[in-house]
Amino acid sequence: MSTDTERVEEGAETSILETWRDWYHLPVIGVVMLFMFWARTQSYSEFVTDDGTPALAGVDSWYHWRTIQWTAENYPHTMPYEVWTGFPTGTYVGQFGTLFDQLIVTLAMIVGLGDPSAETLYAVSLLAIPIMAALVAIPVFYAGRRLGGTIGGIVSVIVLALAPGQFFVRSTVGQLDHHVGEVLFMAIAVVAMMAALRVAEEEKPIYELVVDRDWDALRAPALYSGLAGLALGLYIWVWPSAVVLVGIFGVFFAVQLCLDYLRGVSPDHVAFVGAVSLGVTTIVTTVLFERASMGTTSFGYLQPLFALLVAVGCVFMAWLARQWNDRGLERRYYPAAIAGLIAATFLVMWLALPGLFDTIVGNATRRMLPFGNAATDLTIQEAQPPDNFLSEYAVSEFGTAFYTMLIGLALLVARPFLGREFRAEYTLVLVWSLFLISMTATQIRFAYYLVLAVAVVNAVFVADVVRIFNLDVQGGVRRLRQIETYQVIVLFMIVLLLFAPLLPPLASATVMERGDGVGPHGDAMVWEESNHWLEENTPEPGNYGDAENADKLDYYGTYDPANGDYDYPEGTYGVMSWWDYGHLITTQGERIPHSNPFQQNARSSSAYLTAQSEERGELILDAIATGANVNEQSNDELESIVAESDQSDEEIRYVMIDDQMVGGKFSAITRWTGPDRSHYVTPDGYEEGDTIPVSALRNASTDAPYHDTMQSRLYFDDASGMEHYRLVHENDEYVMAFTSYAIVNTQTGNVLTEDLGTVIDRMVQQQGEGEVDAPSDTAWEPQIYMNQRGGPQRIQQQYSVLQQIPQLQLQIFDVRQGAAIKTYERVEGATLTGTVEDEHLRDGNATVTASVQVEPGTKLDAFTYEQTATVQEDGSFELTVPYATDDELGVEDGYTNSSVETLGAYNVSVVGPHPDRNATGVQYEGQTEVPETAVVDGETIDVDVESVEFEEVDPGNETDTGNETDAGTGTGDEGTAGNETGDNETAGNETTEAIAPIAAEPAF
Repeated sequence: MSTDTERVEEGAETSILETWRDWYHLPVIGVVMLFMFWARTQSYSEFVTDDGTPALAGVDSWYHWRTIQWTAENYPHTMPYEVWTGFPTGTYVGQFGTLFDQLIVTLAMIVGLGDPSAETLYAVSLLAIPIMAALVAIPVFYAGRRLGGTIGGIVSVIVLALAPGQFFVRSTVGQLDHHVGEVLFMAIAVVAMMAALRVAEEEKPIYELVVDRDWDALRAPALYSGLAGLALGLYIWVWPSAVVLVGIFGVFFAVQLCLDYLRGVSPDHVAFVGAVSLGVTTIVTTVLFERASMGTTSFGYLQPLFALLVAVGCVFMAWLARQWNDRGLERRYYPAAIAGLIAATFLVMWLALPGLFDTIVGNATRRMLPFGNAATDLTIQEAQPPDNFLSEYAVSEFGTAFYTMLIGLALLVARPFLGREFRAEYTLVLVWSLFLISMTATQIRFAYYLVLAVAVVNAVFVADVVRIFNLDVQGGVRRLRQIETYQVIVLFMIVLLLFAPLLPPLASATVMERGDGVGPHGDAMVWEESNHWLEENTPEPGNYGDAENADKLDYYGTYDPANGDYDYPEGTYGVMSWWDYGHLITTQGERIPHSNPFQQNARSSSAYLTAQSEERGELILDAIATGANVNEQSNDELESIVAESDQSDEEIRYVMIDDQMVGGKFSAITRWTGPDRSHYVTPDGYEEGDTIPVSALRNASTDAPYHDTMQSRLYFDDASGMEHYRLVHENDEYVMAFTSYAIVNTQTGNVLTEDLGTVIDRMVQQQGEGEVDAPSDTAWEPQIYMNQRGGPQRIQQQYSVLQQIPQLQLQIFDVRQGAAIKTYERVEGATLTGTVEDEHLRDGNATVTASVQVEPGTKLDAFTYEQTATVQEDGSFELTVPYATDDELGVEDGYTNSSVETLGAYNVSVVGPHPDRNATGVQYEGQTEVPETAVVDGETIDVDVESVEFEEVDPGNETDTGNETDAGTGTGDEGTAGNETGDNETAGNETTEAIAPIAAEPAF
């Protein structure tokens, strides 16, 4: 009896081991998924605020929050057209408001029992991203198992879980963006296509079965192919630009059908999969159609046309193969014929469908090939190509797993040469992986796609190593007991090679560390105060002035644009800023920005911000309000556009400028309209590329073209000297310091014109070789650094490496301060008029000045607004001022509750030459109040000026026109004004010390 018991127990043990061997991967995958979710949610509390306001980790995340809220209000519909951005036309939001948002809202509906609260919707939105990231492990495992068995699949999901790069940082809590949805549905589409191809190779569907309607023989391949097409359609539903995968599949089918024909295998099998799957995708994307467009970022003609083109191409290639056989042509010429026909197809497309051709070729070069980036694409951080892709960037993203993936790809290619089975799905993985590598070398963001190929193809690497060394790690306890020492070493080396670079202590940053360090997006948190002020202290769009049309602009409403553009009701207005901040203005301030991170209207925003006069800036804004294209138009042309248009009262009323726009982002702003940044920072009298003497830096902050740009005059001069702009709010939470400097070669006394990065790189290289040489004045663009954020000591610390060269000097020539964000309102301005009696002041050389002290209501000191004009020959004068001396109008009147107040009345003085003395001085003075109504309606105010005792003007005294501080007193702290300036001297009283270098001898 004991023997029977032992046999039963042995049988039970065997059964348990067999069950474990068949199903052990499920708990392993479950643990990996839990780890992926935990690592991404460690900082959940950072995104839950006390007051319940959202705190998200990216600018695009804020707009997804907008589309998620809209979808919850209009469930199950998504936003078809957005009128709360892209003023004055609105825009199709395209890749926002898709299946990605619907899935999140659906989950919130389930959790909230059909009526989720705002808190529930927000919590679900935060957690949905890590959940989607964890779900990616499932298709990755099954794709890996198809290539390398169960062990290969497990290796794939572990690589996926430990990769600390773009996929991880874009799928942490707070990253409310569609990127993780893209990765999930791409993985599903690829593994579905792999399965469909394998079924087709086994079932062998051919044309005759279709003609005979043998559905029993076609059922399995048709079902799998249909599901693959549906998965591809869902991927496109998540992200319209996912049409890129249609192109990748198209290349695969072209390659595989040629290979099959060359090998003597009927192309019908794979062509069947292509025709059915891409046919289903055509149907799905046709249902999603929203607008007549060939663009990739909205549901238009491109998606169904491109899918149909690939489906028809598969059928055609299979038909051509049969014709080739019937005519007895050499098989080896078939691929050449296909290549020629593809080229001919693109030629016909170029002639007949230029829009489709431009879209396909343009996106291929910009997104898929590392040599076609547009200059404006390079202003987007995530769209820039990575530096040192194969050596540094790939290692930081994937560790050595990237290189073992390359070995895995080589092993796949080698399979037929080693007499091993080669399946169509292997070709698919090869083509897909190569495209993902190319895409990542083109734009750094696509590393979140490449992680799929890295994870999946490493299953091939591990499986082949296991096969080569006969490592049966799934053979049970008895097999494990027989494993040899060298096999243990090989297993250890595989684990070490794949995972050690992704874990401490070798990893520079692990997923655990990065997950613990995420927080809300810095720009969003800084802009929150200003945008909330905008929402509370400006009239609702539609209610500006006397209009009462706010009820026609429901924030969650549905709108149907006429002729592609929305016709806004009277009283609607826009907000001008750089495109980076458009989504924040929409979501935090519930106001309508002109430009946005779709890069809509980026060019016209650039044209305005870099305009060199108030006159041109005003013409650009007026022309924008008409819907006209303002790019590269002269002032006369802009005047004609405005004069000939049927312009309504909708205008851009507010301008918001932050510290980054006037500093580090200015270079990106100039790329859209030109000339580039170097033109604006080159002092007057010099050309780009000229050798610039140090002495020219003395007034570089005021005589370089940059000083005349609209954004500089508004931000640094607080609109002093401008007629139609008044400061209405400053961000009180942050005060920023700006340092302007140059690198000087003291041997020649010239500003160094060699690229600073090149200088530092060479110095680092020379440090180990002995003496470091001073750079020469070479023909590089002048390296004058205008308005770099940070005080002079911080700048010096950043470039302390330069102090190793005695001949090299950091030349500070200007330091300024400003609030993080300044908001301006456009007004008509009140016109001050008057007359002087003295005839000697009527010859045009007398100047009238109106000035008033303005209190911004922040940590920064009050400033003086000034406006000047010339006394005319008849003794009259007039000048326009934008600041009111009362605050009698507010939001309830259709205007602004300004947080900025004037301190008293305007002082008006007339300065001219004395008739008997060789001197200039004040000869008339007066004061006047300027009512708010006069400023907003453009009224005229008569000013009585009275003759005063002649007061000679000291030409050396300059008037303070902004919140600028003495350059010699900064500490480098980006804190309050007191911490930055020390004695708060104004920029107008600059001394030689203020522009002296920090180190070495004075420059002047």
